[in-house]
Amino acid sequence: MNHQINSKEMLPFLDMISRKAGQVVLSYFNKEFRIDSKDTSAEGIDIVTDADRDSEEIILEAIRREFPGHDILTEETVTENTGSDWLWLVDPLDGTVNFAHGFPHFCISIALMNTNNLVAGIVYDPLRQESFYAFRNGGAFLNGNLIRVSRSDQLRRSIIATGFPYDRGYSPENNVAEFTRVVTRVQGIRRAGSAALDLAYVSCGRLDGFWELKLKPWDQGAGMLLVKEAGGRITDRAGLATDVYSQSVVATNNIIHEELLASISGNL
Repeated sequence: MNHQINSKEMLPFLDMISRKAGQVVLSYFNKEFRIDSKDTSAEGIDIVTDADRDSEEIILEAIRREFPGHDILTEETVTENTGSDWLWLVDPLDGTVNFAHGFPHFCISIALMNTNNLVAGIVYDPLRQESFYAFRNGGAFLNGNLIRVSRSDQLRRSIIATGFPYDRGYSPENNVAEFTRVVTRVQGIRRAGSAALDLAYVSCGRLDGFWELKLKPWDQGAGMLLVKEAGGRITDRAGLATDVYSQSVVATNNIIHEELLASISGNL
């Protein structure tokens, strides 16, 4: 089984586990639940909730049952690393701070890699019941409909999204200078608090571009595949090839990519 997986055949499984996890997350939304800080040095900014834990348990249980022997890299639990060619990237609740405050913008993000290549991914928004999914060389879709990136051809006519790392309070690598340079050069800028949804929105043209620093593989894996399969472009801040382990990501519709890179760096 480990070496005979067709990525498109993963859709029913990805759809099933993301929707089950979404139901668990929604069962907690706007109700009382436990909130813990994951990093005291970040003054409690990086948090985890009961919803994160229970959603992850649902997802991991399903993966272990259907694909025993696959490696798993998740946000909330210990990595399972047996040396398999297959690796799952799991974010059981992307946008936890939003969720904890009752701000209705969060999702479940799951991606599958084979020998370090993204082959399938899904970003599921349980509030809007929107399922973004993609397969390597197979296109990107929203609720069954093929999606493409936008056709915006100028930065000043574009909506761009970004985010800020959890260590922004004490690290000089905090995206503040980059934000200041870009905000005056775009039609609009958004900071919605879910990198996975930001990337999904680039893939379907709701956003024209997105950049962020210090994301984790589970934050960006599925979204990166979505953008690529929808005709977009992804690099790091220097314009170089990037992967799920990179410390910066810039995703656009391709047309405005060089202009956004120049704006971020201050070379525009």
